[in-house]
Amino acid sequence: MHTLVTNLHALWQVTVAGLLLGAGLPIVFAVGVRLWSVADATSADGRAARRNYPALAGAYVCFALIIAAIVTGILYTAKAFLAAEFGIHLFGQ
Repeated sequence: MHTLVTNLHALWQVTVAGLLLGAGLPIVFAVGVRLWSVADATSADGRAARRNYPALAGAYVCFALIIAAIVTGILYTAKAFLAAEFGIHLFGQ
């Protein structure tokens, strides 16, 4: 019974990580693109443009989250190399 509970707990963690990284990051990117598209609005005649600064800031935050996730993933993948070659332990021993 203990093995079943341990496996179900691990399965739950993997499912949450898969949902966050597998569906969450593309959703954040899509929200960033959507906010970027509404950041610049034009008038009916197509000449005057006004900036929506809260939407632009939200787009920048979304893109920063995506970049941080990508960099973290690359560093996590290369953690053994970084530890062996340079002695840098970013994610613990």
